[in-house]
Amino acid sequence: MDVKSAVFVTSSTDYKKCPQPDKPEYAFIGRSNVGKSSLINMLTNRLKLAKVSSQPGKTQTINHFLINNQWYLVDLPGYGYAKTGKKMRETWASFINGYILNRENLYCLFILIDSRHEPLAIDMEFITWAGTNQVPLALVFTKSDKLSARQLEEKITIYQERLLEVWEELPPIFVTSSEKVQGRDEILEFIAEANRAEYNSLLKT
Repeated sequence: MDVKSAVFVTSSTDYKKCPQPDKPEYAFIGRSNVGKSSLINMLTNRLKLAKVSSQPGKTQTINHFLINNQWYLVDLPGYGYAKTGKKMRETWASFINGYILNRENLYCLFILIDSRHEPLAIDMEFITWAGTNQVPLALVFTKSDKLSARQLEEKITIYQERLLEVWEELPPIFVTSSEKVQGRDEILEFIAEANRAEYNSLLKT
């Protein structure tokens, strides 16, 4: 897929105030400081589409970007930022969960994982929660350039083994590096294929 245009549309703190659900949506979420903004900028080939910050918790709203005038890329707040006050964390959790569980045109939730770490409880809990609620999801391992090929394979294998303890089938997995522009084509093709499949299903109805 060639990203010809990427335009910011709106920020929301309530899924009911998001754009009309008339286009496919692909949302990105992960633990704070996982490299989400850098990944979004890499995917869209825009240096400053999503704001990159060294301070975790920068994204605090549901941010919609219209891609090629055909589908929405959605930037969700990160989870697990301990320095955020309890009340603010609860507020974020409420509108994030509301969006994920109720947004009818959410085709896939991309859950980002820092590939340098072994499975963290907060990531495993969120992945399990999404799976239990039958949210269509994919896992995106970020910062792969920080590891050797062998280290990266070992980390991903550990995640796969942990997931298979409770999952019958693994979700799609992507390995990315914003620095090396790794994984961009694979994720964009996955999105393009999902859009084509939905379009073809509409033609048959």
